[in-house]
Amino acid sequence: MKNIFKYLVLIAASLLIVYSCNEDKIDENEFGSLKGKVVASGSNEPLPNTKISTNPVSSTVFTDSSGNFIIESLLVGEYAVEAKKDGYLADFTPATVEGNRTSTVVFELLVSTFNNRPPSAPELLTPEDNEVLQGIEVIFSWESVDPEDDPITYTLELRNLDNNEVTLFEEITDSTLTYSPLTLGTKYVWQVTATDDINVPVTSELSAFEVAPPPVDNRILFVRKINDNNVIFSADEDGEEFQLTSSEVNSYRPRRNVRANKIAYLQNDGSNVDIYIMDRDGLNKRKITGPVKPNGFNLEEIDIDWPEDRVSIYYPRFDKLYRVQYNGLGTVELYQTPDGSLISQVVVSETSDLIVLKTNNLQGYDAKIYLINEAGAVIDTVLEDVDGAVGGLDLSIDDQKVLYSYDVSGFENEDYRQLDTRLFVYDRTTMETTDVSDNKPEGTIDIDPLFSPNEASIIFTNTSNDGLSRRDVLLLDPANQDSREVIHEDAFMPDWQ
Repeated sequence: MKNIFKYLVLIAASLLIVYSCNEDKIDENEFGSLKGKVVASGSNEPLPNTKISTNPVSSTVFTDSSGNFIIESLLVGEYAVEAKKDGYLADFTPATVEGNRTSTVVFELLVSTFNNRPPSAPELLTPEDNEVLQGIEVIFSWESVDPEDDPITYTLELRNLDNNEVTLFEEITDSTLTYSPLTLGTKYVWQVTATDDINVPVTSELSAFEVAPPPVDNRILFVRKINDNNVIFSADEDGEEFQLTSSEVNSYRPRRNVRANKIAYLQNDGSNVDIYIMDRDGLNKRKITGPVKPNGFNLEEIDIDWPEDRVSIYYPRFDKLYRVQYNGLGTVELYQTPDGSLISQVVVSETSDLIVLKTNNLQGYDAKIYLINEAGAVIDTVLEDVDGAVGGLDLSIDDQKVLYSYDVSGFENEDYRQLDTRLFVYDRTTMETTDVSDNKPEGTIDIDPLFSPNEASIIFTNTSNDGLSRRDVLLLDPANQDSREVIHEDAFMPDWQ
C-alpha cells in the first residue's frame, strides 16, 4: 500500500513538472515582431513619416527617413497592416505574427492621383478663327473641363506674325484674358495650354485673327458699356465702328480736336477722374491732369471741351473752371461761380472768348445755363430758376445758338432720374427757345446733344426713362422732326467733329 502511494506521488510530481514546462514554452512564443518598408510605387523611393497601424489594433508607428518601421511585442496571430501617407493612396497587406519571430511586409504606395485624368484640350472661343478685330483690344476666351474638377491653370501664347514676336501670359486661372494694345493692321495666332499640375499639360489648336488697319475718316465718337465699364468707339458715317479704349477701364466723354489730330476724354478710377488724350486710332494714351482733377456732383455728368483753335482743354472742378494744355502743362484757373454752385458742363466758342456754363447744386438740380467771357463777366443767361435735370450743352459756330437738354417734368430725386427730357435750341438773337423733341417717343428721354459739323443736324442719345434700358445715338434735323434716325445702337455720349 505504501508503494502504491509512493508511485502516485511520483506520477503527480512528474505531471506537475511537465505542465510547468509547457506553460513556460507557451509564454515564450506568445509575442512576435513585425517590420517592413514603405516605398513609392514605380520609383521605389523610400517614404518617410508614413503612418503604420494594424487590425487588430496594436501600436501605431511611423517610418523613418529610409522608409523602414518595426512594431515590437505583437501577440501572435493574423493582422491586417495599413500604410497611410498624405498624397498617396492608403494600402493594406496581411501579415502573420509568429512567436519569437519577426515577420516582414513591404508597401508600394501609389500617389493619390494615380487614376486622375487631365483636363480637356482648351477650345478657343473668341476671337473666332480668322476674325478681323475693329480695335486695338482683344478679349480672349476659351473653354476647358477637368473630369475631377481639379483647378486648371492656363498659359496663353500670342504670336505677332509680322515680326514673329511672342508674348506669353502665364499662371492664368480664369478662362478669359483681355489684352491691349494690339498693333493695327497686323495678323496674330494664339494658343492656350491647360494643366491641372498632375497630368501632362494639354494644348489647344492654333487660331488666327487680324487687327484692322487704322481708321481713316472716323469722325463720330461715342461710348458703349462693356464689362460694366464705359468704352470709347469711333465710327465713320457709314457706321463702321472701331474700339479705341479698353473694356478694363472706365473711359467716357470723348472730345476730338481735328487740328491736333487727338482725342481728349475722361477716365476714372474709383473716386478720381482724369483727362487723358490719345491718337485717333486709340494709341499713345496718356494722362494730362495732375492734382487739379475734374470733379463735380456726379463724375459721369461732368463734361469737358477742346475748341479747335486752342491748345487747352477746359474742364470743371466743383465751383471752378480750369484749362490745361493738352501736353499736360499750364493748368490755369479761369473762373469761380459767385454763389458756390457747381460747374458740370462747359462749351468754349471757337471764334470768340465766350464760354457757356451749366451749373447746379450738390444734387444736380437748381440748374442754370449762362454765358461768360474769358474775364468772367456774365454776357447772357439761357436758362435759370427751373426744377428738374438740365444737361447736354453745345454752342453754334456763330455763337448765336445754344443747344441743351431739359427735363420738362421737373422731377427731382436722389438718383438724378429724368422722366421727360427734351432738346432745346436757344436763339440769342431772338431770345426764343425751340423744343426740337416734339416727336420723341413717350417714356423716353433725349440727352447729350451736339450740333453736327455743318449744324444742319443734331446728334444725341435717346433712351427709356427707366434708367436701365439700352441707349442709342440718333440723328435729327431740327427743321424736320420726323427725321429722327438711329445711327448707332447701344451707344451714348456722342461727339462729331
